[in-house]
Amino acid sequence: MPTYAYRCADCGHAFDIHQSFSDDALTECPECGGALRKQYGSVGVTFKGSGFYRTDSRGSSGSSSSSSSSSTSSSSSGSKASA
Repeated sequence: MPTYAYRCADCGHAFDIHQSFSDDALTECPECGGALRKQYGSVGVTFKGSGFYRTDSRGSSGSSSSSSSSSTSSSSSGSKASA
């Protein structure tokens, strides 16, 4: 079950709660009865390996992109085996 962070717009009370995806969002502060807002934080994502650049997804229309795509697939399969 995911954990959601809420903060009251009236009193500033902040708390985390475990809720199912199918549960409705909370709307009332348990401390003062004010309006709650979901807090959204940043997610740390790190892209490693090839395949995350605009040029990596293009089709092979020339000899240079054909050679880069073959090297890309071999390097990505090597990184998957080592991970």
